[in-house]
Formats: sequence, C-alpha cells, structure tokens
Amino acid sequence: MKTVLGLCLVFLTARAPGVLSLSTHVPIIHPQDPVLRIGSNLTASCWVHPDLGIHASSLYWTLNGQQLPSSLYRVLSPTNLSVTLAALSASRQTSGDNLVCHNHKGHILAGSCLYVGMPPEKPVNLTCWSKNTKDLTCSWAPGGRGETNISTKYKLKYKLRWYGTEKECKDNTHTLPYSCSITQDLHLFTPYEIWVEASNQLGKAKSDVITVDILEVVTTDPPSGVMVSRVGQLEDQLSVRWEAPPALKDFLFRAKYQIRYRLEENQEWKVMDDVGNQTSCRLAGLRPGTVYFVQVRCNPVGIYGSRKAGIWSEWTHPTAASTPHSERLMSGSCDSKSSGDSNSTLRRELKQFFGWVRKHAYGCSSMSMKLYDQWRVLMQKSHKTRNQVGKHRQCREAARTNTHVRSRAAKT
Repeated sequence: MKTVLGLCLVFLTARAPGVLSLSTHVPIIHPQDPVLRIGSNLTASCWVHPDLGIHASSLYWTLNGQQLPSSLYRVLSPTNLSVTLAALSASRQTSGDNLVCHNHKGHILAGSCLYVGMPPEKPVNLTCWSKNTKDLTCSWAPGGRGETNISTKYKLKYKLRWYGTEKECKDNTHTLPYSCSITQDLHLFTPYEIWVEASNQLGKAKSDVITVDILEVVTTDPPSGVMVSRVGQLEDQLSVRWEAPPALKDFLFRAKYQIRYRLEENQEWKVMDDVGNQTSCRLAGLRPGTVYFVQVRCNPVGIYGSRKAGIWSEWTHPTAASTPHSERLMSGSCDSKSSGDSNSTLRRELKQFFGWVRKHAYGCSSMSMKLYDQWRVLMQKSHKTRNQVGKHRQCREAARTNTHVRSRAAKT
C-alpha cells in the first residue's frame, strides 16, 4: 500500500522591527493551501497589515521560484494584491507547488501550497499470492493514467467470503509499490473477498472485488541444489538434477517443474514444459563443445488437495555446464574429402534417429534416453573404428604410392 505524504514549507524572512512579531500583523495569503482539479482557475490575494507601511503595488508573486508577470496582478486595495492563475497544470510534486508573495526587496511575506491534481480512478490489476501459505500479499495499479499528482491513500481491505467482518491490511512495508501483506489470522480453507480503496481530497474510488482462495495462489521458493553435469562422453546431452523447495517439504502436494536453457552467447531461452514432478531431467539435442546455462522453477500443484495449480516460483540462478567436444570433429584423417563424406553420412544418420527420438519420446523419458544412449555409444564406436580403418587404409595406399614413385625414380 502506498501513501504519498508531502509538506510544502514557506519561511517568512521579512521582519519589520517591532511590528511582525505580533501575529495579527503577519501577511496572509488567501486561500491557504487549496486543493484544485487540473484545469481550474485560481485567484489568490496577499494581504499586509497597514501598520507595516507596505503598499500592495510594490508586491509581486512567484510560483515555484519563478516570478509571475504583473499582467496577472490586480491591486484590490492599498494593502491587498491579487493574482489570477488560469487553467492550472498538475502539481510538479505531491508536496505541492509554492505560491509566494514578496515585498519589493524580494523578501518572502507569505506563502501557500497549491495542490493541483485529479480524484483517484478505480484501482486495477488487483492480484494476490501466498508465499508457502505463510502470508497473503496483494498488489494493484492506480487506475486511469496512473498517479493523481496529489497525495492519495490506498487501503487494501478484505473479509472472509461468507461470514467475515471487514478488515484493513496494515503491513505496508512491502518492497513492491502499491502492495500490502496480510500476515496474521489466515484461513486456508475459506475464500477471501479482497478490494482496494483509493482516496484523496478530491474524491474516492474502489476497485472490483476479487475472490481469493489461498491454496490456489500458493507460490514457493525456487528449487534448491541444481546440478548440471555431462552424460559420459555423449556430446549432445546434459543431465539436470535438483531438489524440491525446502519450505514445502512438510506439505502434501505434487510439484510441477519447468526447465529452461540457453547457449552462453545467446539470450533466448528454450523452455521444457513436460518435466512433470520428477527432480531430474536429460537435455538432448545440444550442440557439442558448448557452454549452456540452465534454470529450474517450481509450481506447487494440489496443496492440501486443491484442484488448481499454484503460481510459478522465480527461476533459480543460472547454472552453467558444457557438453563434451565431438570426437568426429577432433579426429584427423589423411584425406579431408573422404572424412567429410563420412561425417556427413553419420550426421544424416544421427539426424534421422534423433528425429525419431523427439517424435516418440520428447522431454525427460528415461526409457527412450537409455535406448538413445545405447545407440549413440554403438554409433560412436562404429564410427571411430571406421575412421581408424579408413585412416590406416588411406595411409597404406599413400605409402605404397610413395614407394612406387621412389622406385621408378631410382630406376630412371
């Protein structure tokens, strides 16, 4: 909850010896500290006591330190000078604008604060959530174009839906603007009716009333102990493990998790939605020899038998890990052309099989991953053997060719 308080301070610096010490001789501005709608007109007057010996025609006005043109003035009497301001703009600050009356030497005689704004509009976007069922925090936004430019108070009010008495949220120390937390006497199994009331000196407004069941708006801390590691020498996979949020360890619920990951040099995240309630997952189809950042978050589904999902927690801090470098990219060859043909053939095979895996077992399916691991290991061994055999064959052919050339050269 946000309450904007401001003070408009004007100090009297002019003193006529033996005269201004009496309160009846202090210059006065009327009206004092008016509250006006944007676009209003205002006529203010500065009155000085006759005993001060100051004629009204010698006075002048300033607004926020800027002298106002004399064309706006009117001498009402030898001791009274008025100023008329048309179509007032919104106050520059909620503490008000300073309208000041000065004598001919520039000394301040009197001042008034002008509060120019609008009545509040109906607050909007009222939403609530509960952190581990220990509190109920709600936030909202001012209606219309936002702030009213004058001091406006917001009160979060609530009551139990069927039989409760109206109460006001008092904990407005929340770091979020326009928010308040209910921390005492929470009822987990009875819905609340909640609304916001806004008020200032120009009017009042009330938000729509929402109904909130705490068990349906529970959020929690992010999962803990996130670990990302390689899966043996499989160059396109990483294993992710984590632990359930500690604050919910004693609750009856079924957690739902999401994982997102991205390349080190890329800011675009890829989200995996089908992790379910398990606390580990295998990321496949990654780029070999590449650093990835991984995050996990939790949704406490079905706390105490609730039929609705909760609210997603914040993401964990990014955890970095790298995939192994591909042996196919690192292995040498006596003939780059034949090696490239071999690699392209293997890439086609990998693409075909991985397409099948994604189509039939996308996500964190352990059975499909085991089958995939076996196939990958077999293919890597087979490819390594083919590379070695091909390399030896090519090198032997090259050696025989060189021997034949040297023999012919010797005969010549």
